[in-house]
Amino acid sequence: MTTAATAAAAAALLAGGIAAGTAQAAGAAAAPATPTCAVSGLQITLDDNGTGGAQHGMNHEGTYLRFKNTTGKTCALRGYPGLGLEKAGHAKAATDVNWGSTYFAQDPGKKTVNLKSGASAWADLVWTHTGADAVHAKYLEVTPPAATGHRTLAFDKIVDNGTLNVTSLSATPPTTG
Repeated sequence: MTTAATAAAAAALLAGGIAAGTAQAAGAAAAPATPTCAVSGLQITLDDNGTGGAQHGMNHEGTYLRFKNTTGKTCALRGYPGLGLEKAGHAKAATDVNWGSTYFAQDPGKKTVNLKSGASAWADLVWTHTGADAVHAKYLEVTPPAATGHRTLAFDKIVDNGTLNVTSLSATPPTTG
């Protein structure tokens, strides 16, 4: 083989190797990301996680929001749930939502929670009930992060100023106390 032919063969092998490596890298980059959990695939409940509703103190009350994956496939949630209060007859009530630490639990920070089938993500939900410009709520709208739809839960509570405080979602129930 001549020097020119050897150089051409080496160039062809190198180009083929680069193309194969690029295809492998593109294949790895094209691997599907974990999809965001859809509202339809989540069971959303108010849940005291066996604490017997122990989140009470100084006119504060709280519970956990639990988002359980019911799809049979892994999905992801990241961030804070959207919340809205409704009065009797499902009339919308003015609602102010504060994201971060609550009276009972530290905010875990905005992290992606990958939920396998049957697994749950949790957030701490807290409000006060002194009667100050109180909203007499009957229902709570809960919107998962990155979703446009919501679930409506029974929520017969007095909520001062319509203000709710909620932590980011985490893979474990928030530590309270």
